[in-house]
Amino acid sequence: MTHLCLADLERAARDALPGEIWDFLAGGSGAEVSLAANRAAFERIFLVPRMLRDLTGSTTEVEILGGRAALPVAVAPVAYQRLFHPEGELAAARAARDAGVPYTICSLSSVPLEEIAAVGGTPWFQLYWLRDEKRCLELVRRAEDAGCAAIVFTVDVPWMGRRLRDMRNGFALPAHVTAANFDAGVAAHRRAEGISAVADHTAREFAAATWESVDAVRAHTDLPLVLKGILAVEDARRAAGAGAAGIVVSNHGGRQLDGAVPGIEVLGEIAAAVSGSCEVLLDGGIRGGGDILKAAALGASAVLVGQPAMWGLAAAGQNGVREVLDLLAVELRNAMGLAGCTSVPAARGLGTRISGYG
Repeated sequence: MTHLCLADLERAARDALPGEIWDFLAGGSGAEVSLAANRAAFERIFLVPRMLRDLTGSTTEVEILGGRAALPVAVAPVAYQRLFHPEGELAAARAARDAGVPYTICSLSSVPLEEIAAVGGTPWFQLYWLRDEKRCLELVRRAEDAGCAAIVFTVDVPWMGRRLRDMRNGFALPAHVTAANFDAGVAAHRRAEGISAVADHTAREFAAATWESVDAVRAHTDLPLVLKGILAVEDARRAAGAGAAGIVVSNHGGRQLDGAVPGIEVLGEIAAAVSGSCEVLLDGGIRGGGDILKAAALGASAVLVGQPAMWGLAAAGQNGVREVLDLLAVELRNAMGLAGCTSVPAARGLGTRISGYG
């Protein structure tokens, strides 16, 4: 079947996955207000295109965290990707490599980080703060030794939000899917009514990150440090002052605090507040190339794409993830040209308007 947009791959993935695994991928926390708001916020933003411009030499290539990428896109960290396809993270990382975009290895990957990094391309490593600080910093060292190009420190998960779909399903990892980067014991596999075993496991393992945690990670590595999960202007300024090379404006896809503002709604003021002192990326709600252009117009240097990449993985493995990235490339080039932009940085000169529709 020909997939003409990401929604086509979303439908294919939903058909391919068991119901409780689809819920684990697609669900949000609480009443899923923030999950829905992420898309609604994008749909309220309209661009003001410019006309009569020479589009010769247009390019989607960008520099992200000191490296070149074919698109202003990185594959976001997503846990336990062998839930969605037997090759899991290896298939997704190969697709990102071949598409010329960074791939973010999750701390909770179901394949050891060294094996994923060995795929090549531009691997980044995503870090959660653990109760065992020594083991946490060992993960940073392993990532650096494996050739990762950045540390993406997720700061909005002291514990998992109440994801009611998983709780109603009594969701637990199947035996063949494990937290491959450390010994998770049996907690994530223990099924019980009304309990998410994955959330139970993370409650045992995770701790609340603080600015002292950021300092500890910063002192432990020479890699660029990116803080993921920033929504407040004050936190963005402090992150830049603490030496972060970048921040990811994100409400964790609506999976942590239900009612947290969509990242796209605060992106512009955050980008203005840090004023080039660190890179600003956006995560959450990206469903097409036009969304990437909107994010760029509001000041993002790149976006992270998580769920759509996993739709591709579930639908067709490595080829499916590559198809997602190729569709984003086609849509972004189309949107840029129709808006009168020859480069992603040029999009920052586009006007935006907020509509009551959507």
